[in-house]
Amino acid sequence: MKKVIAALVVLGLAWFLLAPGPIDPVAWQPPTDKGFIGDFAENTVLLRAEIIPIEGGEGPEDVAVDTEGRIYGGLHDGRIIRFSNDGKNQETFTTIEGGRPLGLHFDTSGNLIVADAWKGLLSVDPQGEVSVLTTGHGGRPFAFTDDLDIASDGKIYFSDASDTYNQPDYLYDLFEARPHGRLMVYDPATKATDMLLDDLYFANGIALSMNEDFVLVNETGRYRITRYWLAGEKAGTSDIFTDNLPGFPDGVSSNHSGTFWLALPSARNPQVDEMHPSPFLKNIVAKLPRSTQPGAIKRGAIIGLNEQGEVIAAYHDPLGEHAYMITSVEQVGNMLYLGSLEAPQIGRLKLDN
Repeated sequence: MKKVIAALVVLGLAWFLLAPGPIDPVAWQPPTDKGFIGDFAENTVLLRAEIIPIEGGEGPEDVAVDTEGRIYGGLHDGRIIRFSNDGKNQETFTTIEGGRPLGLHFDTSGNLIVADAWKGLLSVDPQGEVSVLTTGHGGRPFAFTDDLDIASDGKIYFSDASDTYNQPDYLYDLFEARPHGRLMVYDPATKATDMLLDDLYFANGIALSMNEDFVLVNETGRYRITRYWLAGEKAGTSDIFTDNLPGFPDGVSSNHSGTFWLALPSARNPQVDEMHPSPFLKNIVAKLPRSTQPGAIKRGAIIGLNEQGEVIAAYHDPLGEHAYMITSVEQVGNMLYLGSLEAPQIGRLKLDN
C-alpha cells in the first residue's frame, strides 16, 4: 500500500508540474529595485491622514469629489457611495449591478464618469442613473476598464488594463508579463472610441498634463509610466515618462497646476521579480491557491511628480498601519484624497501649503 500511495503522490506531483497552467507567461528581467531611497525615501507623513471609515463595504479604489465637496468611492459590491464633505454621513449614490467601479471622474455637466472593470466606460447622472458609453473597440471588448481623465474638450481618456484577464485575475496578467493593455479615448460628441496605444503592460492610471499636451498611462507590470503626446511636434508618439519605480504604479492624477500624484499600493515584491525570468516557475506559482501566491506588501506610499517626471514629494506609511494599499490620489484644493483597492476606508491628507 505504501508503494501505491508513493506512486500516486509522484503521479500527482508530475501532473501538477506538467499540466497546462492558467497563464501563458514569458520571461522578463526586471531592472534592479533600488527601493525607497533618495527622492523616494521613507517618512511617516501618511500617519497624519484623516481616515473616513466605510460602513458595510470596502475597496474605494478611486475617489472623486463633486462641486459641493461630497466624496465618492466605488466598492467591491458595485455600489458607489457618497459621503458628506465632513466625512460623517454615508449614503449609496448608485449601484452598478454586477459591476466593479474603479476610476471615477466628474465631467463638466456633473455626470460621474466611471471606469468599471466589468461593464466598461459608464456615465452616472446626478440622479444616479447609469448609462453605458463604450464597452470595446475594434472587435476587442474591454475586459478590465480601469481609470480615466477628462479633457477640457470633453474627451475621456481611459485605460483597459487587460483585454485578456478580468479584475479578479489581475495577478495572472502581472505574472504573465505580456502586453494586454490599451490606452483609449472616447469622444462624447461623436460617441466614437479610438485606441491611442496598444501592447501596454497592465495599463492602469490615467492623467492629463496641465496644458493637455500629453496624457500619462501607468504600466503597472513594468514599474513605469508611459507618456502619449497629444499636441506639438511629438503628437501621436509615446515615450517613457519615468521608469524603474520602487513600487507598483496604480492610480495617477493631475492637480492641473503642474503636479502629478502617483499611488504606489505596494512596494515591489522580491519574489515576483525573482520569478519573472522563469516562465516555468511563474506557471507553477499561478496554479497555487491565491493565498500562497506572492502579492502586495502592506504599506502606504504616494509620490508627487512634476511634468518632467522628477520626484517633488514622497509621503509614506511604511508599515501600512494607518493608510495602506493606496491605489489613487486626488487633489482638491489643499487636500489629498486617498483611495484603496482593499481597505474599508478613504484617506484625506491636508497639504502644508
